[in-house]
Amino acid sequence: MAESRHSVFRQFAASDWNGFLKGVEKEGLRVDRNGFIAQTPHPEALGSALTHPSITTDYSEALLELITPVCSSTSEMMESLRNTHRFVQQNLGDEVFWPASMPCELNGDASIPIAEYGSSNTGRMKHVYRQGLAVRYGRMMQSIAGTHYNLSLPDSFMEIWQRALGDQQSMKDFKSDQYFWLIRNFRRRSWMLMLLFGASPALDASFVDGVRHDLTRLGERSWFGENATSLRMSDLGYHNNAQSSLNICFNKLSTYTQTLDRAIHTNWPAYEAIGTQRDGEFIQINTSILQIENEYYSAVRPKRTARSGEKPIHALESRGVEYIEVRCLDLDPFSPVGVSEAQVDFLDLFLLDCLLSESPRIGDEECIMLDDNYKDVVAKGRDHALTLCQAGKRTPIGDAATAILDGLEPLAEILDGWSGGEVYRKALSAQRGVLSGDGQVPSARVVDAMQASGLGHRDWTMEMALKHQNTLRKEGMDAAVNASFIAAAKDSLAQQQQIEASDTMAFSDFLEQYLRS
Repeated sequence: MAESRHSVFRQFAASDWNGFLKGVEKEGLRVDRNGFIAQTPHPEALGSALTHPSITTDYSEALLELITPVCSSTSEMMESLRNTHRFVQQNLGDEVFWPASMPCELNGDASIPIAEYGSSNTGRMKHVYRQGLAVRYGRMMQSIAGTHYNLSLPDSFMEIWQRALGDQQSMKDFKSDQYFWLIRNFRRRSWMLMLLFGASPALDASFVDGVRHDLTRLGERSWFGENATSLRMSDLGYHNNAQSSLNICFNKLSTYTQTLDRAIHTNWPAYEAIGTQRDGEFIQINTSILQIENEYYSAVRPKRTARSGEKPIHALESRGVEYIEVRCLDLDPFSPVGVSEAQVDFLDLFLLDCLLSESPRIGDEECIMLDDNYKDVVAKGRDHALTLCQAGKRTPIGDAATAILDGLEPLAEILDGWSGGEVYRKALSAQRGVLSGDGQVPSARVVDAMQASGLGHRDWTMEMALKHQNTLRKEGMDAAVNASFIAAAKDSLAQQQQIEASDTMAFSDFLEQYLRS
């Protein structure tokens, strides 16, 4: 019998281990003092949403996205994220930064302004893509916010790992295979992250106005799922019928890119009926199931940094997987920056174990089972009677979760032994406490806090938003760091102007060229 990957890893020396490379993309709505989505443009003090490296917008003009650089430690990443939050909070005026995944008060699609990126062809295409999302799915779904966690392993580790496994592939192919190995196990275990970090069990009544649902009243203007962990990841959140037919295959890079490419080049009758233009203005990029790769909603994605003008799918095909993006994380409303250090350290441990554990290809039957497990935990993960399908039998969710945590213990001891600390054992212990009854999963904490306060989703979250804003504004910033943010904002505005001035092609020609590439 071949030696297990865990056994191979245990034979490494401390000098063979270089840690993780990591980064975060954290979204959040700008909201006025009445708890309503902001109608104001992206603040000029924050720079250009088109070109700023760390402060941009996602779907809506009101939906900020804060991006850290690639960092080599959790503390470095968290400090970067906190500094960006501090700068943003100083420049929001009377507005607040919404700390929950489910949005503030809305008034239908018309109340959600689509992000603007200026007059350049690149900026217009980003706006048209978002118009396409509006006509396909409505704007309400796009007002939801989350945290995306990006992780990779250094090339120096990958070289040692490849030699230890005796693999003879090119480094590009080896790395892609390893990341898809990790992704397959992530798909098997992703329900665990929804249990431990799902934090959107409630929502404002305006989000489901006129929509059929099975939620329970929480005060006059709120609803909640009695055992839900993440309404953001439920059918009320990121869900649409066209994508449910895609069957994107995560077994290896070639099947992933082929099935994704097919979706980008397969017309969908409902989108064909809409057309690409209305009154002479583009309202979607094309009429395919997906306009571009980023439209595909998934809990995890293999990623490669694309060059200017390069499609993500082509970047993956030509240079392989560079990192993985975990996309299923709700904002932690109790944290001023939406994520905690202990959470990140646990994610590192969890993802590394996904790489080291056996990971056979996922067949159609297992794929359906994994999707069902994930949906069940999203909808009713706090029900202690819930069982998950594992190895052909039903297992109580508590037993299944404990088994995963037990399996992480030896790995935490190895990593802490190499570093001489207790980071990973503490991160693991914190999650044991959550599941053992000493603490609460975040979704339960949110519901209990709302009920104890007597406030609904909007007013309780507004209180948290003001508390976080006060905390971050009081902390202030190092003068040099603040000056660097001011300079980056000015530089980004100048860069946008340069891009707009250099455009010579009509937008229709630009779009046609992009679609042909």
